[in-house]
Parts: sequence; structure tokens; C-alpha cells
Amino acid sequence: MKIILIGGIALITFIVGLWWSQNLQANDPDVVSQVGIHWHPTLAIYVKGVKQEIPANIGIGSQHAGTSGYDPQMRMAAVHTHDATGVIHFEFTNGPVRKEDLTLGQFFKIWGEDMRSFGQNMRMTLNGKENTEYENYVMRDGDKIELSYE
Repeated sequence: MKIILIGGIALITFIVGLWWSQNLQANDPDVVSQVGIHWHPTLAIYVKGVKQEIPANIGIGSQHAGTSGYDPQMRMAAVHTHDATGVIHFEFTNGPVRKEDLTLGQFFKIWGEDMRSFGQNMRMTLNGKENTEYENYVMRDGDKIELSYE
């Protein structure tokens, strides 16, 4: 009887703990999604009016193994590019996705570039409107982000 009672208490404690943990995550303002995302913002960079190429395969390869959301089987970070069109792929397949995973600064970190190294007087527009969040901007699906430098 004691074993059944202890087992029952352990089970109840586990269920309450699991519910509490999920409830905390659901109420966390830094969590964008609990179940992964598949988004595609677009980034364009201009230096003195000349469009710069954003390379293919950013975030793909073993050198990104320490990156948040890295999939070792595919050798690909959850934030990556496939081609040089400027489309950024967010492919978080499961679990919570945090705002910090989706920032423009995080993309540049994965790329291995300093966002401010392209020139001076950086200007950012988001969907055609001025934006000054720069590295801290949390990208969303369908965003059109443009960075211009003098």
C-alpha cells in the first residue's frame, strides 16, 4: 500500500510539474511559438546604392554546430539561406522558438558578419517604413528588410 501511495504522489507531482512548466512557457513573452516555425523574411543590403549579394548556404555546414536550432543530421542551423536571393529561412521544426533566435543580429552572427561593417550611416527600412531596431529587430514571416549604407 505504501508503494502505491508513493507512486501516486510521484505521478501527481510529475503531472503538476509538467503542467506548470508548460504554463510558464505559454506565458513567456519571449516565446514566439511553442511548436516551431517555418518563416521566410527577405533581406536586401545596399552599399552606396549597389545591391550586395547575401551568400547562399549561410548557416549550413558543420561550422555552425554551436548555433541555436542546429540540426546535426541536416548540418543546418534553423536560421539559414539556401541561395543568394536574400531569403532567410527560419526552419525550427519543434519546441519553443524565442525572440532572440529570430533577431536580425542573430542572422548576422550565424553569417559571421558584423552588421555595421558594410559602411557608414546605416539606414534600415522594414516593409518600406523606417525602423531603428537594427540588430534587435525580431524578424517575421514575409518581412522585407532593407539595409542601406553610405
